[in-house]
Amino acid sequence: MLCQLFVILLSLVVTGSGEVTIQMHDNDKESSAVRAQKREIIEATKNLLTAITISDYEAYRKMCDPGLTSFEPESLGVFIEGMAFHRFLMESVAPSPVPHTIIVNPHVRMLGEDAAYIAYVRLTQNLGQDFKARTAKAEETRIWHRNNGTWQHIHFHRSGSTSLHTSNNK
Repeated sequence: MLCQLFVILLSLVVTGSGEVTIQMHDNDKESSAVRAQKREIIEATKNLLTAITISDYEAYRKMCDPGLTSFEPESLGVFIEGMAFHRFLMESVAPSPVPHTIIVNPHVRMLGEDAAYIAYVRLTQNLGQDFKARTAKAEETRIWHRNNGTWQHIHFHRSGSTSLHTSNNK
């Protein structure tokens, strides 16, 4: 695991574009239909994280159910329901270099034709005020529901962020 993480970190390039990349392995034992459904969930999650990364609230809102629920570090353990909390967070972000986000080993489980969850580790790379590269880690689980043919984000749970790496940019 540590060796795999080291290889992942060595292979990353901070682009500053809000790019979200995915590090994963496909399960060859699943049918192509199931793999296609899982790729849809991964792509929806990638698009959601891109909107979060670049603080695009309108794009985020369109991907989420209005009754979105969550537990997240920013809520201090309080159960959040609705979009107002997330809107405030996204609209209150101070301008800074856009981080690079990596979805590591996403695990998708289909819960029927119109529901799924995805669990993964999210690595976020950016430059600190001291111009040192930083990588933070959080574990996330997101639940998606297909409504009228479109995947909507309905719930998530995110752990606190842990700093993994700091290096000098020379």
